[in-house]
Amino acid sequence: MNEPSLPHHHCDKERSLAECMPDIETVRTVAEAMKQLGDPSRLRIFWLLCHCEECVVNIAAFTGMSSPAVSHHLRLLKQAGLVTSQRRGKEMYYRSADTPMADKLHHTIEEIALIPCIR
Repeated sequence: MNEPSLPHHHCDKERSLAECMPDIETVRTVAEAMKQLGDPSRLRIFWLLCHCEECVVNIAAFTGMSSPAVSHHLRLLKQAGLVTSQRRGKEMYYRSADTPMADKLHHTIEEIALIPCIR
């Protein structure tokens, strides 16, 4: 990354900050994931799928939501790279993505909400 030409010099960390600042694509990816988890229903679904693989009908039963509503939330979580799916016969099964970001978000949710991890 090119060192920015700053109009003011306020601290000695400016050069280090410029070198460590994430690129815009990385920031967009993280922001999109966090945006999706800003919805309470999606956060609950994501948390559930961090602990088990489930079909839409069971996720709906766990959360007290309709299957179409769950499907909508799953689509958004999948687009954000937080969940994956696998078809088995006529059923689609969902689980959290096996990525460092999904894993860190899972643990962050549990730390903030004071939920003991049951993995």
